[in-house]
Amino acid sequence: MSVPPDDRMIELRNLFFESAEELVLTLNEEALRLEKSPGDPETSRSLRRTVHTLKGDSAACNYRELSELAHAFEDVLALDNPAAARAVPELALRAADLFAALLQAYRGNTKLPEIQSLHDDLARLAHGDPAAVASAKSSPVTKETKEKENDARPGSRWSEYEQLAIARAIEEGKNVYSVVVQLDPQCAMPIAARQMLQLALAAMGEILALAATDATAEAPARSEAALASAKSAEQIRAKCTIPTISQKVEVTPLRREEAPAHVPLNSAHLSETTKQDATPPGVRPGDAHPVADAPAAIPVASENILRVDAERIDSVLNLVGELILAKSMLQQALIEFGHRFPKDTLRGKFSDAMAFQARVLNDLQRSVMKVRMVPVDQLFRRFPRTVRDVAHQSGKEVELVIQGGDTDLDKSILDAIAEPLTHLLRNSVGHGIEPASERVAAGKRPQGTLRLSAYHQGNQVVIEVSDDGGGINIDKVRARAVAQAILKPEDAARLTEGESLELILRPGFSTAKEVTELSGRGIGLDVVQTVLARLKGTVQIETSAGRGTTFRLRLPLTLAIIRALLFRVEQRLYALPLNAVAEITRTHEDAIHRVEHYEVLQLRNDVLPLLRLGRSPESGANPQHKVFVLVINHGDRKFGLIVDELASEEELVIKALDDQSITTDLVSGASILGDGRVVLILNLIALVDRFTRVRREGSGATGLLSNLNCTLQNEPQQSAATAGGHV
Repeated sequence: MSVPPDDRMIELRNLFFESAEELVLTLNEEALRLEKSPGDPETSRSLRRTVHTLKGDSAACNYRELSELAHAFEDVLALDNPAAARAVPELALRAADLFAALLQAYRGNTKLPEIQSLHDDLARLAHGDPAAVASAKSSPVTKETKEKENDARPGSRWSEYEQLAIARAIEEGKNVYSVVVQLDPQCAMPIAARQMLQLALAAMGEILALAATDATAEAPARSEAALASAKSAEQIRAKCTIPTISQKVEVTPLRREEAPAHVPLNSAHLSETTKQDATPPGVRPGDAHPVADAPAAIPVASENILRVDAERIDSVLNLVGELILAKSMLQQALIEFGHRFPKDTLRGKFSDAMAFQARVLNDLQRSVMKVRMVPVDQLFRRFPRTVRDVAHQSGKEVELVIQGGDTDLDKSILDAIAEPLTHLLRNSVGHGIEPASERVAAGKRPQGTLRLSAYHQGNQVVIEVSDDGGGINIDKVRARAVAQAILKPEDAARLTEGESLELILRPGFSTAKEVTELSGRGIGLDVVQTVLARLKGTVQIETSAGRGTTFRLRLPLTLAIIRALLFRVEQRLYALPLNAVAEITRTHEDAIHRVEHYEVLQLRNDVLPLLRLGRSPESGANPQHKVFVLVINHGDRKFGLIVDELASEEELVIKALDDQSITTDLVSGASILGDGRVVLILNLIALVDRFTRVRREGSGATGLLSNLNCTLQNEPQQSAATAGGHV
């Protein structure tokens, strides 16, 4: 069944948006490289290929404004002019911003941004005469004359890269044809018509160049292409003659002597891996750098890559989660069967089948998780431009060093941390790194260094943002917290260094003396804490006076399935992510002591502060009563959770809870066990906050979970399968 033209165009545009966003990122990267190494021939060629690809793709989707702007920029890039070369980096950054705004407007069907200012600057640079440019824009006669001249010259609309592709094809002995198709003036859908013509041409050979002309009062719309094909001219003409679409088709063979004169036919200087590269003006062929790794100007779809909507992957992962619940149910049933019929021969067969199913299900889960995983470089690539702009605004010299870009992370988590990382980087440039004069006076390089790195650690991903600036003045932070009424003076005096640093993550906290574009509004770093809490991650801050500051974000690999430790508090079942538990120890009540207003335990040579989740034992209770202490690592601090007993270690599928089910921030989600029991997953960030408050104020030190207002019960459900979908 053929796909309707409208559906085909929708699919084409969706693919365009995906590739265009990648091209804009590449454009930013190339502009920053040119800013550091002006006139670098390899970067210049790569920049021209990127702009050319964006121009061609946007023209194919009929996004005229973007295509024309890219075409104007391409004209500037083709200039062999020192003044133009110096202006290219800044123009490229402006163009990248405008391209991104246009893409957003196209995708959302909103008002297009103003583009005339950049158009004018590009035209002035390309023509060198502002008056002539204005005349050309305002005079319809000049425009019509130019259109007629273009119509009279076949191939005049083709860019240098397309002409190079034609020249190389002729050099290799291929039959190359100029195909000009005039569209039927009565055609109601010219965009779809051009797409159908492109598909017809692609079926006959390789399209080397493609251009389109809109209809005017004097001439109908037309499409022009250069085609390398083994078919005859008559076969190509017949293929392109489509009723109600094409009115006239002209197919003319292109000979070697008819190729553009300025295009070198000798392909010895061209890279074997790209069809559209050339030695830049002013550079001798022997001096040109190899470009084997450069992307081709016309992208070729890889047969090994399949674009899938993220929602479909999420749906598959949810089904895998339900299968894991079903596996737990079967395992529970098998245990009960073994207890009831210990000598039955079917027990061994059931066990073997369950073991095989568990292995396959684990492999399936890992495979789906790998599909969701993407390299963090997809996010990190945005930040060199951000750092560069903030550094320019603040008058500083900053170098961004990125490491570990190939580290994989769940796509949903990667999208969620984009804003927190942006705030951290802006904060490091605006507040952390000193001005060049202060750095030189302190014996440092004038240029500051900002490092953004990612790496795996266990079943977590750690992302670090570190600078070599002046560090954070902890006394100033405490004083500012008191001045802003965040803390009382006596509470601030008791804070440790780590607790003091965490104050900068509080909502409304700021040490800026005045409001600027970069700081002083009381918003920013609290976003980091909020988002990390939602992602079940943690933030750790390390600082050293005069040497710099490091923000360390610890994130789970995924939010959907976790390995958890199950325990009981007052007969209710709870869970914590296993990676949060550093160790487990067992002790007696008489080994727990009270210091000031909180409990502690002597653990080897350290004093471990404790947080009791259940009620304290009543007076006269057995002092030899045994309890378990879960030692929790949070940044550079440790504390213990007192629980009644341990249950098991399980793989849990996390289910979100609504406000009607739970009314405390101490619980972040729930899961269902194989026997239908509901287990509540504790929020580690909320526990840490409560622990800090207990140490500081001495309030609510015990029984945190005793009066938990929760409509969920631990008893087995009527139908575990039904409960698995809606907790």
